[in-house]
Amino acid sequence: MYERNVMIDEQFVKITCDSPILWSYITDNFRPANDADPKKKAAIELDIAGDYGAPFSGFDVQVANLNHVVLFKRSDYLIMADPDFRKAVIKAYDRMALKHALLNFYSSYLIHHESGLLIHSSCVIDHGFAHMFAGQSGVGKSTAARLSSPRKLLSDEATLIKISAETGTITAYNSPFRSDIGAIDGGQHCELKSIQLLHQHTENKRTRVAKDTNLVQLLLPRTFYWPHTDKELSIIHELLNKIIERVPVYDLYFQKNNTFWQLIS
Repeated sequence: MYERNVMIDEQFVKITCDSPILWSYITDNFRPANDADPKKKAAIELDIAGDYGAPFSGFDVQVANLNHVVLFKRSDYLIMADPDFRKAVIKAYDRMALKHALLNFYSSYLIHHESGLLIHSSCVIDHGFAHMFAGQSGVGKSTAARLSSPRKLLSDEATLIKISAETGTITAYNSPFRSDIGAIDGGQHCELKSIQLLHQHTENKRTRVAKDTNLVQLLLPRTFYWPHTDKELSIIHELLNKIIERVPVYDLYFQKNNTFWQLIS
């Protein structure tokens, strides 16, 4: 059995796992909580098990509330979480299944506690601020991330955003929910300065999207969520509204090279 205390944004998380293959995903992407007090109780406890289910066959997830347990089930993973998402058992077929299961669980945790969102995007640090790149699948989120080197990367697939209840500050964190570029060498959390809606083009152009545009409906399809109660969609709308009130959104038309950063820096 493997065991480690890690940090996800500001949360102290205790993870146990019985599979060396699944454990390699944890060690590749989750930073050890080296500074956490060993006597401090973890905010979240996850028990991960391998050899579950079948290979990936589709993104549809079955959701159910049964006897004070929230269930999320896909062909290649199963999540059994308590109602406040402080504890969960996660069973997964392979590394990809575990990544998707952890993304599912932590998105549910953030929304349940009304503290943040995971958005399908990449996110890069430039001059101490975070800049997010969102768009349709295949438009170039990972490309934009790779072209941004040597800038530090906060995410290559799922940007982890939290909203301060005290100040309203929108902060992007080093997301462990990675696709191609590991999180261990990612940057430190920082304020989110801009959101780019990506469009590949023959020239670079960046224009601000007007606030009277229905930006919530633009960003909602790019938000990871698996609702298990009627309340959750209204929470997501509220959180997205808070983000777009403080963070400008742009259409970014870009060539497949790093010159688009001249429009952002």
